[in-house]
Amino acid sequence: MKYLLLLTNDADEIASWEHLTPEEARRADEESEPVWNAAIARMSERGRLLGGLELAPPSAAKTVRGRGGELLVTDGPYAETREQLGGYFLVECESLDDAIAMAELVPVARTGAVEIRPLVTEEERP
Repeated sequence: MKYLLLLTNDADEIASWEHLTPEEARRADEESEPVWNAAIARMSERGRLLGGLELAPPSAAKTVRGRGGELLVTDGPYAETREQLGGYFLVECESLDDAIAMAELVPVARTGAVEIRPLVTEEERP
C-alpha cells in the first residue's frame, strides 16, 4: 500500500527559517543534510521510498477557493494552524506498522510531526 508522509513543523519554527541570512541558511542546510540523507538512504535500502520533496515556505503559497460562485485566490496556506506542511515522502509499505517505521526515520518526527496518510486505490473507490 502507498502512504504519503506529510512533514510538518511548528509555524514559528518555519518563520524563523525565513529570517535566516543566506549564509545562515546554507550552514543550517549543511548541518542537517547528513541526517536527512541517512533517513532517505534507509528508506531507499528497504525499498520503500518512491519519492519526496521539500516545499517552499508557506509564505510562498497561494490558495484557490470557491466562495459565492466565484473562485478567489489568496496568499498563504489554506489552513491557519500552528503546524505547517514543509514536505512529503511517498512510500510503499507492506502495512501501517511498516509506514510508521518509515515515518520514525524522518528527522522532523523529533521536532515536528509526520502525518501518515494512506492513498486511496482504484479498488477502494465506490
